Amino acid sequence: MSSIVSPEQISSEALSDLPVHTGLRPYSQVFAAFLCGVVAFLDLYCTQPLLPLFSHVFHASEGRVSLTISASTLGVAFSSVMLAIFAERVDRKRTILYSMVALALSAMLTSTATTLPVLIFWRLVQGLLTPGVFIITIAYITEEWPPLLVPRVMSFYVAGTVFGGFLGRVAGGMVAERFGWRAVFLFLGVLGLVGAAITQGLLLPARKRSVTSASSSRMAPVMANLRNARLLATFVIGFCMLFTLVSVFSYITFHLAAPPFLLTTRQLSWLFTVYLCGLAATIAAGTVLARVGLRHGMIASTLIALAGTLLTLTPSLLGVGLGLALVGSGVFISQTCTNSFLRDAAPDGVRVAAAGMYTSSYYIGGTVGGILPGAIWRFGGWPACAALTCLVIAVSGLCAFFGWRVRPPAPDPIPL
Repeated sequence: MSSIVSPEQISSEALSDLPVHTGLRPYSQVFAAFLCGVVAFLDLYCTQPLLPLFSHVFHASEGRVSLTISASTLGVAFSSVMLAIFAERVDRKRTILYSMVALALSAMLTSTATTLPVLIFWRLVQGLLTPGVFIITIAYITEEWPPLLVPRVMSFYVAGTVFGGFLGRVAGGMVAERFGWRAVFLFLGVLGLVGAAITQGLLLPARKRSVTSASSSRMAPVMANLRNARLLATFVIGFCMLFTLVSVFSYITFHLAAPPFLLTTRQLSWLFTVYLCGLAATIAAGTVLARVGLRHGMIASTLIALAGTLLTLTPSLLGVGLGLALVGSGVFISQTCTNSFLRDAAPDGVRVAAAGMYTSSYYIGGTVGGILPGAIWRFGGWPACAALTCLVIAVSGLCAFFGWRVRPPAPDPIPL
């Protein structure tokens, strides 16, 4: 007797339990994915415009205060590895919501710090909690939408991360200048709780998935991904691109706070409005990538980021701003490419592991991008940091060019 079940044999009750996506509908689901990105990135980089302020308040060097960023990215990298090993079977929606609430509460607790080491500790805690939102959201998107729609929905999610990063940075500078830096974390914590409440109402439960046997090793998905050359290339790209974003947007603040620019903390926070250019570029890229392919889109995004980094060397504030807009756009478009590529490169059953490993590599890159340029800064200032960043961007472009060429025999129909 055949074991195949015909569509007529599936009960209407079973079908009613599954989210059905016709195109991008329901739009509330797409907005929920966007909101997950916003909440995940509200806090992660909010200290970037505050670095010169922290250097003054805590009487610390540029390298020491930059640990308020590196600690959070290091926490993300470590937590992502744990999710890669243990989270393949977790309930998607519940994990996202619990992580949102915990992240908001930890942001509020950060405001109680009295010394730089304590502040760095709470930033580490925030980093540890963040992947529960965005790694699981990436897995949710790749599993809940048809393959051809994944790049479009992923572009809205990445746009949410861009807007969250923009909002956290701008709010950080504006609130800190008026009410002090502690108020920044209280404000962002409240926003995070509001975001969690809205997500609870909008995000549909994930469909039930076939999972690996409970007796199988939890390390099996990780080991399978480490044998996948296409995924390894993607992990390296992730490392390079967040290195680029953190290096540029962290150390450019010291460059612009010094002569001849002499920008204040509030003015530095407004500098991050260039993120809105990246937001628009990311949404547009979601449609274009389905036509030009992920590999070509990835190579183009590295060229955009490279051109932007070189532009930041100009003596004009307008030129620097344009350069930062290009760097942000290039990195955010690359996120859409790599997050979408995970579906093509990682088979069903190991995608949370793949997303976790990619995110870990991504944020290890961010951690190194927050520390290594600090050593380079002492010898050559911003030009030396920019040269190092250009080298890292070039590596990511080469990985996309050579590492994304090979394709499995029967992939999902996302063009490369």
